[in-house]
Amino acid sequence: MRARLSTASAVLALASLPAFAADRPISADDARALEIFRTIISMRTAEGRGQVPAMAAYLAGELKKAGFAKKDVEIRRTGETAALVARYRGDGSSGKKPILFLAHMDVVDALPEDWELNPFELTEKDGYFFGRGVTDNKYGVANLTQTFIRLKKEGFVPDRDLIIVFTGDEESSMVTTRALAADPALAAAEFALNTDAGGGSLGPDGAPFVYAVQAAEKTYADFELTATNPGGHSSRPRPDNAIYDLAAAIEKVRSLRFPVMSNEITRQAFAATGASLGGDLGKAMIAFSKNPKDIKSAERIAADPAYVGMTRTTCVATQLKAGHAPNALPQTATANVNCRIFPGMTVDEVRSALANAVGDERIAVKVIDEPTVSPISPPREDVLGAVAKAVHARYPGTPVITYMESGGTDGMHFRIAGVPTYGASAIVMKEEDGFAHGLNERLPVDAFFGGLEHWSIIIKELAGRKGVSSAP
Repeated sequence: MRARLSTASAVLALASLPAFAADRPISADDARALEIFRTIISMRTAEGRGQVPAMAAYLAGELKKAGFAKKDVEIRRTGETAALVARYRGDGSSGKKPILFLAHMDVVDALPEDWELNPFELTEKDGYFFGRGVTDNKYGVANLTQTFIRLKKEGFVPDRDLIIVFTGDEESSMVTTRALAADPALAAAEFALNTDAGGGSLGPDGAPFVYAVQAAEKTYADFELTATNPGGHSSRPRPDNAIYDLAAAIEKVRSLRFPVMSNEITRQAFAATGASLGGDLGKAMIAFSKNPKDIKSAERIAADPAYVGMTRTTCVATQLKAGHAPNALPQTATANVNCRIFPGMTVDEVRSALANAVGDERIAVKVIDEPTVSPISPPREDVLGAVAKAVHARYPGTPVITYMESGGTDGMHFRIAGVPTYGASAIVMKEEDGFAHGLNERLPVDAFFGGLEHWSIIIKELAGRKGVSSAP
């Protein structure tokens, strides 16, 4: 258990915190974590806003104040963004390679006028913390930072080096991620743990039914569909129109269904999750895990928003751009189609499927940039055991499984660099509370405080010196 503050110390610690912290028991470590969280939520670290370097500087300052050597805390600038690398030096007694701890400082932008609350001010309401990035991924950033600070204060000396790797553009180009993964000093790590994936799921009754460790992810790929036309004056409409042609193409993409697919990771995940979940969805998962050709079960799984991307490749239109003037016929109309490609299917196969579905040679279909295909990280007993200990400290007996992520994370680039990567977020919450990238992103207050010991337990299990207690 965390030591509680004396009355005088508690008053001083709470004085600089938001009002919502004052009505609950809080330790010095809780207070520090909450203050870090509040501060970084206030920073609009979306692409083009130029705030990531300021966030990196703030976090670097907190680590240095806690006793981390200046040479071990490095900010790496890249254009308008930045990355932060901080090394917690071990004594080398294990002879093992370092462990990386991943998180990203940037967020998808949020328009304050669209939100009920200011997205760049941490607000507590109805048992939730609201703000852009509270789940994706500033809780991970704040949690790792406060954990490193707390362990340093405790005098903990790991048996190997532990390295924080905070990227600055995971939600966009991943330039900082690619550069970090290419760094020989980081690529030499034994494995990486990622706060931006994995986590626990609560059922409707608030009881946990599974904790999932991410060991693989689908390939992220954007495709551009473009219709072209000679255009002309809008007072003289022509039968062919770039916008209408593109609209027809998008409707065909909407109806496109890719074949059902599975792998060992997804089948094992469905078997374990289904057994814990129960109900018709649980039965469908178990049936599919036994027979991945069971299309009916696959469709039932895909009908659930939490698992829609787990049985096949998916593609969806996400952006539109068309026309050059309100009084002119459009000369071009373009749609971005975002696809999450199941391992085993190539990017070119997906491009061909899109082109065939559109069935119109006038619509050009091309791949944007160079999609990254990453390997599956083989499950590790030491990692799963450490994560299970952290999870069971909060939720005894909860099954801990490995799974494949439908989305994309920084982990893909570290996997390609030869660093097995496992998503193990401290967040445990209901699926319906997931609002990442959307309006009114939220994190249950209980999940925030409940997860603050998560990384401490995992670190002490994986890097605690032999003969030294690993209890938090």
